[in-house]
Order: sequence, then C-alpha cells, then structure tokens
Amino acid sequence: MRRRREGPANTRLVVLVFLLAAAVVVVDQVTKVIATATLSEDVARPFLGDFITLQLVVNPGAAFSFASGMTWIFTIVAAVVVTVVVRMSHRIDSGWWAVMLGLLLGGATGNLIDRLVREPGFGRGHVVDFLNYGGWFIGNLADIAIVAAAVGIAVLALVGLELDGTRAGAVRDTDETADA
Repeated sequence: MRRRREGPANTRLVVLVFLLAAAVVVVDQVTKVIATATLSEDVARPFLGDFITLQLVVNPGAAFSFASGMTWIFTIVAAVVVTVVVRMSHRIDSGWWAVMLGLLLGGATGNLIDRLVREPGFGRGHVVDFLNYGGWFIGNLADIAIVAAAVGIAVLALVGLELDGTRAGAVRDTDETADA
C-alpha cells in the first residue's frame, strides 16, 4: 500500500509540469509565428497528403469557430484553466498527472497568449490555427496538447489514479494514522 505524503507536492514533478508547459508554449508560439509569416488563408499546402494540410486561419471562437462573437469568454475560461492547473500542480505526486497537467497548462497558455496579444485587441485576440485536418477543422499545436491532456486525464480518471499517486478508493495512510 502506498503511503500518502503529507505536505507539499513532489518538487521534481511540479518542475516537470512547468517545464513541459513551457516547452508546449514555446513550440506553439514559434509555429504560429512561422504560420503567419508563410501561410495564407486561400491556399492549403499538403503536409501529410490531403489528410493534414497547412492553411492559415485566425479564429475568434472555440473549436470549429464556435461562438466567434464571444472571444472574451474564451479568454476568461483559458485564464481560469491556467489558474486551476497551477493550483493543482502544488498537490501532485504522480508522474502521469504531471505530464497531463503540463500539456494542459501549455496548451491553455499558448491559446491564452493569442487571446491577450493578437488582433483585434487585448482579451479579444484571435487564435492562430494552421493545421487543417482534411477540412473537418483547423487547429494548432496548443490544441493538440489540450486534446492529448483531456484524453490522458480521462484515462487517469477511469483507472482511478489520483493527483497524489494513489488509487481512488484505496485506504490512505497519513503520518498520524501510520504511527498509531
């Protein structure tokens, strides 16, 4: 039986969350700069055949340009997600959760940066998308990180792995009960 640690999270795992998030943000933002400099909205360039093409789109809404007139709401949602993930990371003691939270934090931050600094203005900026998935939808690397994190978190929840590395429903020993 795994003994639950009392006190702060595993520092090594918290660092992993933030390093992974930083890597996602850097790669996401660099690819968006390249996309805006080299791609156009009119032409889809083959990347992986016709399955994935490269095509520039600035998206004011969510996936599929849903709710494009409510950009400020997505800015608030992204800021809340970033805040919640940062707070959760301070209770982490699972490598799998560290990876999923790092991906989620990086993806949410990457798109939040667009909403804060891109046209048409602060809090209303449009997200740069450039990966066209066969005409179904167009996304970016931050979106890939968010989706991967969502799938990973769902799997972790299904197998019952909690943030502290214990299994859901398992008897948890604290320092007080272990010494008694």
